[in-house]
Formats: sequence, C-alpha cells, structure tokens
Amino acid sequence: MTDDFPDLPDFDPKATRNAVRRGVLRTAAIVLTVLVLLAAALTWGSAAVQTRGDREQRMAAVLGTAFKMYSPAYAVSLGACCETTPMSMSLEVQAAPLRPAGDFWPAGGAAYTISQNLFGRVGRLPLGSVANTRLSTALYDVGTSLAPKKDVRKVLDRLPGDLRAMAVVEFATPLPEGDMKAFMKTHGACAERVAYERRPGALSITWGFGYWADARTNPGKKGGDMTEESCGGGLRDFRAWVGLLHEHDDANLRAFDLSLDRLRRAADGGLSYAYVDQGSSVEKLREVIKDPRVRTVRLADVAFDLDKP
Repeated sequence: MTDDFPDLPDFDPKATRNAVRRGVLRTAAIVLTVLVLLAAALTWGSAAVQTRGDREQRMAAVLGTAFKMYSPAYAVSLGACCETTPMSMSLEVQAAPLRPAGDFWPAGGAAYTISQNLFGRVGRLPLGSVANTRLSTALYDVGTSLAPKKDVRKVLDRLPGDLRAMAVVEFATPLPEGDMKAFMKTHGACAERVAYERRPGALSITWGFGYWADARTNPGKKGGDMTEESCGGGLRDFRAWVGLLHEHDDANLRAFDLSLDRLRRAADGGLSYAYVDQGSSVEKLREVIKDPRVRTVRLADVAFDLDKP
C-alpha cells in the first residue's frame, strides 16, 4: 500500500524572502510596541510616585521658598510646578538681581531649575554663594568690621542727596519685631529683606515679605494696612513657613546653606540683625546712619541715569 502525498510546490526564493521580511518586521513591531508601553508605564508610574499626595505643593513651598532665602540679592518668582522625568522632578524659577526702587535699568533676569531626584534629594543649585552681586557681598559682610560708620558717612556726604540707593542697614544690637517696626516708622524706611541672624562671611537667614504666605493664618492677606507688614520683614509668615518643615527636610535645607535648627532658632527669636532698604534716598540714609541703633550702612547700588541731562 502506498501513501499519497500532495506534490510539494517548487521552491520560490522571492516568496521566501518576503515571508522572512514580514516575520522580521512583525517581530520588530511587537518588540517596539512593548518597549514603548514599558517606557510610558515607567514615565507615568514615576510621575505618579513623585507627585503623590502633596509632594508638588511641598516642593514649591519648601524648596522654592528656600531658594529665595538662598538668593536674597535676587527677586525670585516661581514657575508652575512640576516637571517630571523617570528619575527626577523639577521646578523652574525666574531670578533677577535686585536694583534700587525706581531704577531705570531693565529688570532682566534668567530662568533657573531646582530639581530633586526620585528619593526627594535636591540637586546642584544655581546662584547662592556664587551670586557675586554687590548686594550679596554687603549681606555677607554683616557682622564684620568692614565699612565702618565713619567711612560710610564720608561716602554718603559725597553723593547727591536725591540719589536713590539700595543699602544694607545693620543694627548695633538686634531688634525685636516691635522695635524693628518702630525704627521703620521713625525713618520712613522699608525693609524688603530682613536678616534674622548674624553670620559674618556667610549666608545668614534672610526673609522677605511675600517669600511665602500661609493661607491658614493670612487668608488672602486682605484688609488692613499692608505697608507696615510688607516693610517689617514678614516675620509672621517666616514663622509659619518654619512651622511646616519636618525633620526629613533638613538634608535638602543644607543644600541651600540652611538648617532646621538655625531656622527654628531664628524664627523663635524674631530678632532683626540687618535689613535691605531698596528705595531710600542718600539724604535719608544720612539720617539713618546717625541713629545710635545703627551699626553701619553698607551701600550696594545706586540708580544713576547716565542719559539724564
């Protein structure tokens, strides 16, 4: 008995090549699809992990505010939070050097990025100790013997009285909040930044009104005379911000040349060691430096229009 087998077709090299090609393309498409899905899952999953709970809000509140304290010679504004990658989350900020109020120079400024990794640790930071502006230097000199009062008086006497200036006014003895505000009223001055510690040759804890607002204690900051609050250093908001910090924030705070212990001591003490005056005239600074409560005045900048006839 013989088995009947169908005749095998003739071998077709072209059809074989096409079949192999289709198989390779199909396999590549499947692999590519799997890789894309895995990458998407990794990206979305990482973003979901990094933005879980209130991590975005805390990044802006803690790191964004700490960056303002890290760069007291700059006007800093926070962008929308936050951009994520599989391994990090970042916040963009805009920073421009502070100038005397009413200055004719354009604000300028640049964009910078604050990032933290998957484990919540902040990366390398811009500005800070390398900002190298005259105001940064003046703030670093608080507590040193540089710019003694008698020398500064000679400089002020040489300048036009109506010239607008930006200066760091240092107190001989740190003032409590009430005395600080009384000093501001006496001289009609405004403290855009207040140094709440004396740390010669290093970055002291400096806070400015509007660095951060606690909606629970200051809902909308509506009503009342805001001049006193905005020119008095914003100690209430500083204390509220320090109150939201946790022990695990300390590692990141140290990247900003801060520490939880120092912040708590400064907030509890509430003593003003110096302040930045961004809009006084030279004539007014001449009166301020005569006050026995003032140790010295450190000039940082003046608004002089070279085009003015």
